[in-house]
Amino acid sequence: MNSIHMPHGSPQATQLSSSMGEFVLRKKILNTQRRNALIMRQNVSSGSTWEGIVGYSRAVRVGNQVFVSGTTATGEDGKTVCVDDPNGQTLFILRKIERALKEAGASLTDVVRTRMFVTDVSRWEEYGRAHGDLFGEIRPATTMVEVSQLISPDHLIEIEVDAVIQS
Repeated sequence: MNSIHMPHGSPQATQLSSSMGEFVLRKKILNTQRRNALIMRQNVSSGSTWEGIVGYSRAVRVGNQVFVSGTTATGEDGKTVCVDDPNGQTLFILRKIERALKEAGASLTDVVRTRMFVTDVSRWEEYGRAHGDLFGEIRPATTMVEVSQLISPDHLIEIEVDAVIQS
């Protein structure tokens, strides 16, 4: 195999090195642009005044993944719904999450993880039954943790979910 010998520092070697460097740089930029085009961020808002104050989104989609923020049983009027009803609050929250998922291009069938934060774990069956009503066939990875309190004393449960959109 023949090779071309160019003395280090010669104009030809410098020009070749410069051209190779530009090629590599252009290729890296193109690959980054392609990656960014595939992984765009979409923030989903529920319109809550708290989103702007606290600095969060109801849900965030990045690529084929959707992350839904902790969601409580708060109605559009700002009042807690289904007071002292774990099953009712859980179902209300999951329907609220379902709307956020839909806006992000996902559905409950795309959910791969749920996290439930409850104020009284001794009522786990009531929360679990409602969760099972919607996720019985889907069966995402799930965690239920007791916390000392939520943002409102009437809130019994807060749920967050992660989803992966299947293509």
